[in-house]
Amino acid sequence: MHPFLEKAQQLKQQLNWSLIFGVSFFLAVVIGLIEITNGVSHWLVENKDAQIKHLTVLGNPKYTDEKAITTAIKKADLSSFFELNVKHVQHLVQELPWVATVSVRKQWPDTIQVYVVEHQAVAHWNSDLLINQSGDAFEAKSDKLSATLPQLYGPEGSEKEAWVAFKQFDEMLKVNALTLSSLALSERFSWQLWLDNGVRLNLGRKDKAKRVQRFIDVYSRIEQRADAQIDAIDLRYDTGLAVSYKPMQEQQL
Repeated sequence: MHPFLEKAQQLKQQLNWSLIFGVSFFLAVVIGLIEITNGVSHWLVENKDAQIKHLTVLGNPKYTDEKAITTAIKKADLSSFFELNVKHVQHLVQELPWVATVSVRKQWPDTIQVYVVEHQAVAHWNSDLLINQSGDAFEAKSDKLSATLPQLYGPEGSEKEAWVAFKQFDEMLKVNALTLSSLALSERFSWQLWLDNGVRLNLGRKDKAKRVQRFIDVYSRIEQRADAQIDAIDLRYDTGLAVSYKPMQEQQL
């Protein structure tokens, strides 16, 4: 046989084997995928009724006990591990008073993990609410709250502004060994401050920081009377201030 024809015949045989091998491999992959899919489907059908039996609470919540979290979660349908609505569980836990954020994760075969982050209360707001470190108001109660939390007052929706102002004034006063205990913002946006020694500062509506600094500059030189205590200091002037006193009780004298 001519060498050229012999080489062509060999090449044809090689191509046939390559084609056969390729088709066989493809069929094997397809059959394998079908078997795996059928196996997974059969396994899911057999385990579709796997129930949630265990709860793990993470995040070390201080004000929200595990019983309250469990009670909230039981409002959800826990009959099926696969059909459990994680977002619904998250929403139920999020409704608890002290919970700021929560994430929920399923862990095979019968456990859900709940990671809870609580509000960090930094002040009371209008006596019946609390403010967190972001300046957001929330409603919650606890006997574990610090007795030294400041009291803030103001119109609805002004809590962020009030908290930012409190932090600013508190920092200014602390540098000068004075402690701010309360702050009030009126409906007309006039500011008042109370120090822990009972002195009230009337700041008015403008130049608040400048007026606080003016008070700091002169407070040590204000006359301290033996028969009276400083009640309020009016700083609502372009320059200067006015001091009012309240008589001391006989037992205080």
